[in-house]
Amino acid sequence: MDQYLKLCQRIVDEGVWVNNERTGKRCLTVINHDLSYDVGAGEFPLVTTRKSFWKAAIAEIIGYLRGYDNAADFRSIGTKTWDANANQNEAWLNNPHRKGEDDCGFIYGKVARNFPKPDGGSVDLLKQIVDDLSQGKDNRGEILTFYHPGAFHLGCLRPCMYSHHFSILGDTLYLNSTQRSCDVPLGLNFNMVQVYVLLALMAQITGLKSGKAYHKLVNCHIYEDQLAPMRDIQLQREPFPSPTLKINPDIKTLQDIETWVTMDDFELEGYQYHPAIQYPFSV
Repeated sequence: MDQYLKLCQRIVDEGVWVNNERTGKRCLTVINHDLSYDVGAGEFPLVTTRKSFWKAAIAEIIGYLRGYDNAADFRSIGTKTWDANANQNEAWLNNPHRKGEDDCGFIYGKVARNFPKPDGGSVDLLKQIVDDLSQGKDNRGEILTFYHPGAFHLGCLRPCMYSHHFSILGDTLYLNSTQRSCDVPLGLNFNMVQVYVLLALMAQITGLKSGKAYHKLVNCHIYEDQLAPMRDIQLQREPFPSPTLKINPDIKTLQDIETWVTMDDFELEGYQYHPAIQYPFSV
């Protein structure tokens, strides 16, 4: 929470107004910020200065790992985060590659699990990484990427948190995640949870210990219609102690994640929070 609140205050104090073409709104913006989470120590980075819908954040990362490309699939596991981008994004609605209602196109996990090869076919990046890590292999390039510039026109949204680089030291797994764009009041609340859970799950299914997760943010912003509630409400609240996340120990393989895992396999203990804040979402 301290890391999160310091970033929010930094944007309020140092941010520069930037016009965002996609949304038509101004953003108060800073460039470059680094967060870290000690996953091995169980330091779950959940926002407490407002109510967080943490299960939806976990559901979204599970959807990415499964390679989902449809908002209905994301809804079925517990998150509505892709409803607007799939069905209210004017540019996507007019895109000839859109297949109909709820279609998200070639996005995030769909890219990573079917990454096109220049000579034809595709590579399942996630399976390749899990196989390597399970054997204790680290080739310095165990990178799960959702970013494919040649395919942006095939999806409703470019990936924001686009790269996850796994590394092994001894028997411990580390993660470096990179995020090109960060809606700090809304998105970062989810993204911090997702980085933590991604490392915890990957360590669990590969037989390694969880180490630290390092979260690199590039463009960090607060939209103009989010500034007042952030400055005048959320930043005036005192954070509560961090809760503890419990993950079902029966999740042991990638196939488990792909087939039967639900949000009931994640439990939160000791979550105290301030009332929810209705931040506007920009499509």
